Amino acid sequence: MKALVIDDEKSIVDILSIVLEEEGFSVDKAYSYNDFLALDNQYYDLAFVDLRLPDISGIDVISHIKNKNPDTQVVMITAYASPDTAVEALKKGAIDYLSKPFEIRDIKKIINNVKNKLVAQSQDREFTEFELLIGNSKAISLIKESIKKIAPYDVNVLITGETGTGKEIAAREIHRLSNRKNNPFIAVNCAAIPNDLLESELFGYVKGAFTGAEKDKKGLIEEAEGGTLFLDEIGEMPLSLQSKLLRFLETKSFRPIGATKEKSADVRIISATNKDLKKEIEKGGFREDLYYRLSTITLKMPSLKERKEDIPLIISRILKELNQKYGKNITKISPEFLEYVNSIELKGNIRELKNIIEKSVILSEGDTLELFEFNVESNLNSIFIDDPNKGFVLRSFPPEGVDLKKIMEEIEKSIIEYVYEKTGKNKTKSARILGLTFREFRYRFDKYFG
Repeated sequence: MKALVIDDEKSIVDILSIVLEEEGFSVDKAYSYNDFLALDNQYYDLAFVDLRLPDISGIDVISHIKNKNPDTQVVMITAYASPDTAVEALKKGAIDYLSKPFEIRDIKKIINNVKNKLVAQSQDREFTEFELLIGNSKAISLIKESIKKIAPYDVNVLITGETGTGKEIAAREIHRLSNRKNNPFIAVNCAAIPNDLLESELFGYVKGAFTGAEKDKKGLIEEAEGGTLFLDEIGEMPLSLQSKLLRFLETKSFRPIGATKEKSADVRIISATNKDLKKEIEKGGFREDLYYRLSTITLKMPSLKERKEDIPLIISRILKELNQKYGKNITKISPEFLEYVNSIELKGNIRELKNIIEKSVILSEGDTLELFEFNVESNLNSIFIDDPNKGFVLRSFPPEGVDLKKIMEEIEKSIIEYVYEKTGKNKTKSARILGLTFREFRYRFDKYFG
């Protein structure tokens, strides 16, 4: 397990490092944002970040860390606590917010919670060889056989398919079964990183390349040396960067931003998209030569409507995870529930199915998964939190624009109201479910309903 501590107070860094090492973490230390950028390993299970650093706000560091690895558990620490900064840190993805001076027991509690989560995730990953690629349908059986066949051969793979069909899971399985399995698997969502930053993320830069580039920085291609780089949402990559990626695929060499010399890297590229890249080529949005370089082998992930016979197995697999998450013991599925999920389109595939199951798990009593009607007014927006560690997909957007601040407040208000009602109006339990301290939950609740 890997941890990071960033704080300009050496005593704080030393104390946190000692406690983390006692709990089995290896620790990277940084006293500023630039120190952090200089670290070779920027992928962490847990990070403690000071709010006020000499060269940047800790809020911005959270964004950087979460862009690198959305699963990193980040804790904000500061001597300048305020409700506004707490809210902002939590919105950026922090799991907790601690004021200095803090108690060692509070730090140990957070660390142990993260350790337990990591162990559960590890056990969950070992549950089945293909994780959610389970089932006996012809469609998924062909995918599993294809993965086994192509994994040992060092060719580029393009994975296509609708949202929520398991494209990244397939990519990880190809890596796991390949000769590169003991080397890094690095995933990057091309749609989640701004276009002007994506090039530096992939190819890195040298000191002085632009304002703020005070030290050399490795790109993701270099960090994936000997392993696999997974480019999700490849159809969103800007044309200007596509040409540079194409050259790397052809020569295995690249030039970091601002560098005068090229570097080489031995990296397998697996890419994924839910777009029709051939149509994008016709529209001029994607390079045809890059398409053929990426798609030496193409895998099309089947949608759930192509493998409906697998749905009961998938539900059972998801139930195991949710039983553990919510402390339930649901072992049966009602006929009404199965009939319902088989009757709807499930455009979000496994992701949408999991959302439906989770709602019913929360409300079901006893050992049977029951179907519940969710009467949501048609004039309201819908919020689906299928995986709290992943981003969101906008299904629609008003042409006149939105008030982002107001929307974020409405989303927060809806989540707080939902959890508060589902816990029987228990504020302590609601705070725990939302990963907040009681004081933080009470502040938010009073803000909207006080």
